[in-house]
Amino acid sequence: MVIKKARKNLTERRLKILNREFFRLAEDVRRIKEHSIENLEYLIDTAEKNMERNGFEVYFAKNVREGQKVVLDFFEDSSTVLKAKSMVSHELDLNSALMEGGTEVWETDLGELVIQMLNDRPRHMTMPAIHIKADEAFKALGVEDFEELKIRVRKLLREKLAKADGGITGANVISADGSLFIIENEGNARLVSALPEKVMTVTGVEKIVDSFSSAVKVSEVIWKSAGYYSPSYLNVISGISKSGDIEKRIIKGLHGPSKHAILLLDNGRMKARDSAFKEALYCVRCGACQFSCPSYEALNADWGVVYSGGIGAVWNYITGSESNPFYCLNCGACVETCPLKINVPEMLRKLKMIKIGKIN
Repeated sequence: MVIKKARKNLTERRLKILNREFFRLAEDVRRIKEHSIENLEYLIDTAEKNMERNGFEVYFAKNVREGQKVVLDFFEDSSTVLKAKSMVSHELDLNSALMEGGTEVWETDLGELVIQMLNDRPRHMTMPAIHIKADEAFKALGVEDFEELKIRVRKLLREKLAKADGGITGANVISADGSLFIIENEGNARLVSALPEKVMTVTGVEKIVDSFSSAVKVSEVIWKSAGYYSPSYLNVISGISKSGDIEKRIIKGLHGPSKHAILLLDNGRMKARDSAFKEALYCVRCGACQFSCPSYEALNADWGVVYSGGIGAVWNYITGSESNPFYCLNCGACVETCPLKINVPEMLRKLKMIKIGKIN
């Protein structure tokens, strides 16, 4: 089974990386997330002011309908939009919404591109095509092996990038002082966020933390928990591109996009903060818990509609998607694996009670 192989590889990598320093950092990040979620209204307001000062356009959406409208209006005159990996974009179903409006949409993350070609859905937070065999991926892209795959994808997406007039990214973390953090290995997010004339970053409000230094700590926990000593790229975007080379006069939008917007999505997050599901908002989306889950492996990751696995069942409930908590065996493996020790089984136990009508 594909998941079993990936689980073995990830476990071996993580064991080489996780040490006392990591666990101390993870404890610090847990405190950062607790503080940030507790003060979320203030941080949203602060982040909005600072991002606008830095040249971003900032939008807030309460739900999927409002979020789609913001994105469709922003890309109203765009013919080709390229996307970097973003689970929030799937939560908003942006591909379908944009294509129904006549906009050509292309995923640039390799796993997401394979998913798009197969008309499938992502089943992991960091490895969307984790359930797909290599032969299936080769067939989807019309190649025979990994070398041909690389050549085909580079050629295809560079052609699309050359004519793209819109770009969509997610964000792993946002600092309230106005910076976006995007972690990646492929290099596609750098291109999508820099080359098109207009770019929008779509992300959940829970990604905001109090400061730049806190965002760096959260980022490090994400990539190490995902099994990397360091990512190939850590993109920090703190405003519109600019130059002051001529007479020290500021020219904005020189090489990067002339417009970069941020969409901050609620879609149940603020309500969850005041509920039994508050801990879900601490999740940093490293995806490690999914690989530790026996049900997730047995189901070949086919557990969830938008978000997958145990934590995914909680997130689907929070964001209003179909949610099934009953695959959870209450073994606690996810809690042991989670760097922030989020008690997913307890949240799923409460969700089961809601589903069977025992509690509201």
